[in-house]
Amino acid sequence: MSETKILFERAVPIIRIFDIAKAHEFYLGFLGFSVDWEHRYGENFPLYTQVSRGGLALHLSEHAGDATPGGTTVVYMKGIRALHAELAAHRYRYMKPGLEDEGTRLEVQVTDPFGNRIRFMEIKEN
Repeated sequence: MSETKILFERAVPIIRIFDIAKAHEFYLGFLGFSVDWEHRYGENFPLYTQVSRGGLALHLSEHAGDATPGGTTVVYMKGIRALHAELAAHRYRYMKPGLEDEGTRLEVQVTDPFGNRIRFMEIKEN
């Protein structure tokens, strides 16, 4: 009898937001994501949306029960120096992230207007 191999395809974090304009300013304007889709159950209902960039998808939600503000998402990536330079060039007034050398990895951490953190990490090649 053969065993079924379990493969996980991807994880998509849900990030709690409270203001669509501020979320768009941060995720679209500053981080360079694009809106893939938006969903509401009806008029005057909370927004649930997916934004993505370069293979990374995030769900942003105004729904109170979907996520707790203040969480941290870790994103492993390649090209972190280019990302850091791009973010610095935006001159976003609320965030000036550094490029941190953490020994085995380089890291850029950003915090959205709602207290959610994203740590972009690139493992150093030996």
